[in-house]
Formats: sequence, C-alpha cells, structure tokens
Amino acid sequence: VATPPCRAGHAGTCSLECELATAVVGQPLARQQLLKAVSAFLQKRSPEKPLVMSFHGSTGTGKTYVSAMLVRHLFRGGLRSPHVHQFSPVVHFPHAEHIEQYKENLKHWIQGNLTNCGRSVFLFEEMDKMHPGLIDVIMPFLGPSWVVYGTNYRKAIFIFISNAGGEQINDMTLDLWRAHRDREEISLQDMESAISRAVFENPQSGFWKSGIINEHLIDFVVPFLPLKHHHVKQCVVNELVQQGLEVRQDVVQEVADSIPYFPEEEKIFSSTGCKTVASRISFFF
Repeated sequence: VATPPCRAGHAGTCSLECELATAVVGQPLARQQLLKAVSAFLQKRSPEKPLVMSFHGSTGTGKTYVSAMLVRHLFRGGLRSPHVHQFSPVVHFPHAEHIEQYKENLKHWIQGNLTNCGRSVFLFEEMDKMHPGLIDVIMPFLGPSWVVYGTNYRKAIFIFISNAGGEQINDMTLDLWRAHRDREEISLQDMESAISRAVFENPQSGFWKSGIINEHLIDFVVPFLPLKHHHVKQCVVNELVQQGLEVRQDVVQEVADSIPYFPEEEKIFSSTGCKTVASRISFFF
C-alpha cells in the first residue's frame, strides 16, 4: 500500500472549522484556540518553529476526540496515518527505572520520523502520568532552531494531552456559572494561571521543572470545560447518528440522565463528560 503524501491536506468534505462547530460540544474556547493555532500555522510556508499545543481538562471533555479530528483533516487515514505518532506513558514508558533508555528511544523515534516526514504529528497522551524529566529530551525539536541532527522539523505538530488542570478548570467554570456568566464569555485569561499552577508546578506532572515550560515552547494552552446536561444530550444525538440509530428523544433523555453529575447539590456538570455515552446507548435499545 502506498504511503500517503507527507503534507497537510484536507481529507474530508467538511472543513476543520465546520467539523469543530458541528461535532465538538460545549467547547467554545477550545474551538477558537485550535482553529486560530492550526489555521495560522498551516498557512506558513516556512514556520519558525513547530506548532506545540497542550490540551487540558477532565475526562470525557473532548481532548482526544479533537486530536483525532485534527489529524483526520491533516492526513488521509487520520490516526492510522504513518505520519501520526501516539505516545502513552503507560504503554511506552511504564517503568521509572528505565527512564534513560526511554529518553534515548524517544529522541530516536522523533528524529527518525521527522527525517521521513517533516509534517509529522506527535500526540503525547496522559502527560499527567509521564515520568518527570522524560519529555525534556524532545526540547531540541520544539524550539526555533533551523535544523536538529540534520532534520528540518519546523512543520511538525506536537500535542500534549492531560487531565491535569481539569479540577481547576471545573472549579473556575462552576464559579463563573454561579456568577451567571455564560461559557461563551469565559476567556483564556480566566483559565491560564490556574492551569499553569496545576500542571507546571506539580511534582507529579510530566511537565514538572520542565525546560519546555521554562523556555516557553508551548504555543497554545487549550482548556476543555466541563459539560452540562444539554451538552451530554447533544453527544447522545451525535452518537446515535454515527451508529445509524434512530434519534429518539426518550433515549436521548434517559442516556443523559443516567450519567452522574457534580457538584452533589446542584448537579450541573457531567462527571465523565461524554466519555461513557457510546457504551450506555446499547442499554436503551
């Protein structure tokens, strides 16, 4: 099978903007940040550095979903493309005592793949479980140098995905809701300092004392907000359509009602976002 071309190119009938608007539920800030970041980056013929983004939020809010959507628009085959590379600390870097070997492996993996395709995408999942110090081995690939080890790497995209900061984002969103502020009014400035403290100053975080942070190599911090009951209902509708099932309002209501919500008294936000929606639908058919 021929390898798909090593370049970003639209791979669907709906533009990224269109798909973010129609398929990503309850995340105005993430949509706005992502579109701004990716559009500006892809328009540059010779970017000065790779695009580096860090996605933060609690489980089920859409971080992995949006990452998959983005790579689908960049490469035919999406996550299965040979130019998209996913790393999980649990799968790829499980043992703290092997960290030096992991560093060596990671450096060679990135270097080799960038040699094959400068427009590669690297997804680092569960950064909150990454061994502190490991991720800094990729620093030379993230900065504004022209070449690293003979590889031109400035067209690459790096995405870090983390639940870290989710609690702070949830607390701030709840406070704003109690102050009668709509989520469309929430700004990045509202969230940024809280995320920074939770993620970058936490000894348990993969970004703990990281040069990536100290050198300001992350271009965009993208917060994912907790989802309300009506957002979960939208997720149920989307999932029913995707599974080719009839959209019955009683099923939509029952699936959304079956999910736990917090805080205990008000029950405003879904505790699992939309993560369990697909698996719950079968109970109601």
